[in-house]
Amino acid sequence: MLRIVLPKGSLERATLELFEAADLTVSRSSAVEYRATIDDPRVSEVRILRPQEIPMYVAEGVFDMGITGRDWVEETSSSVVSLGELQYSKATADPVRVVVAVAEDSPARSVADLPQGVRVSSEYPELTRRYFAAKGIEADVRLSYGASEAKVPDIADCVVDITETGRALRAAGLRIVDTILTSHTEAIANTDSHADADKRHAMGQLMTLLYGALEARTKVLLKLNVAAEHRAAVLAVLPAAKSPTVSALAGGGFAVESVVEKRRINLVIPALKDAGATDLLEIPIAKIVH
Repeated sequence: MLRIVLPKGSLERATLELFEAADLTVSRSSAVEYRATIDDPRVSEVRILRPQEIPMYVAEGVFDMGITGRDWVEETSSSVVSLGELQYSKATADPVRVVVAVAEDSPARSVADLPQGVRVSSEYPELTRRYFAAKGIEADVRLSYGASEAKVPDIADCVVDITETGRALRAAGLRIVDTILTSHTEAIANTDSHADADKRHAMGQLMTLLYGALEARTKVLLKLNVAAEHRAAVLAVLPAAKSPTVSALAGGGFAVESVVEKRRINLVIPALKDAGATDLLEIPIAKIVH
């Protein structure tokens, strides 16, 4: 039913890992193959292409659904339906930023300090032109095919580039003076496909699986036993998504289950033991669906 296009390149590995965690494993004959399959009745075709191209192909109806970055949707001015942000990028769960950066020793402290005719190197020429035009700055925007940061100051006066942490730009001797766009990985749909009730329903079901797998990455299930006299103390320590599940044990005491943030588990488990919990189990979660 659905023709899906997934990103190749920096987002490829993280995207394939997410689809596998969502039980939508992408199969292909080799790591360089552009055609793939997903063993799911809702998916008829899978292609793996550069994220820069994906918004245009989805907008044109070549594919019903795609995964790309909001940066490329904006760069290409593609008319698509957003199915929602997916909180992951190539290295972290954080969004990337499209930023303006100058040399560290540049006198410019903001974009307003850049001169008319400023030379700008970027992989986002259209987004960059619109940005500088809105600022009232005439810019000589030059398409970059990579390594934009290496072109300052002799080839370009500044760059418009993406960053997750800013470390690579700082390492190249650049300083960020503005953020043009914050870009999450995003699921997008063709407008006509989204208007089709059956396809829209299928897309929604796939998004449920993807969201469930993403949320499960940050949580674990804690199971423990506690005697009646320690129950209040343990429950006071125990965080929960809503409220913990408490069941009476046949031999006395209680069994307790709770979903806990994984990043806090190193603090929670010792505190629970100190409060009187016993037989603690930490269990990975595959999906959380609300």
